[in-house]
Amino acid sequence: MNRLPIIFETSLNAPLDRVWQAITDKEHMKKWYFQFEEFNPEPGFKFQFVSGPENGTQYLHVCEIKEVVPQQKISYSWRYDGYTGDSLVTFELLSNGPLTTIQLKHEGLDTFPEDVADFARANFEGGWTYLIGTGLKDYLEK
Repeated sequence: MNRLPIIFETSLNAPLDRVWQAITDKEHMKKWYFQFEEFNPEPGFKFQFVSGPENGTQYLHVCEIKEVVPQQKISYSWRYDGYTGDSLVTFELLSNGPLTTIQLKHEGLDTFPEDVADFARANFEGGWTYLIGTGLKDYLEK
């Protein structure tokens, strides 16, 4: 099993404060990410959402904010209700003038059940590539 984290990094043509808002404000997040009842970027805050492959199993994601450094970093646990495993998702931002570099790191995927095809590393790689490289990028740059 591959224990290396997934790392996806790209530059966005948007100022840091807009990118931060897009990854920490539920009204902005639902336009490119997932639908949340509530989301507060504060350590200890718990949130959940349902998602899964189109025409496939929908999974209840159960998460808890672990670390927040305003305008720089947010990390939260990511697990699936009813399944073993616990992972960590981290977004880090770096301002570069009118551009913002965003790095997504998802670690601990090897803790999820190997016999659930939806939890395969390739699915996470494809999902994050789409969410950050297309969804977030399109939301901020169009």
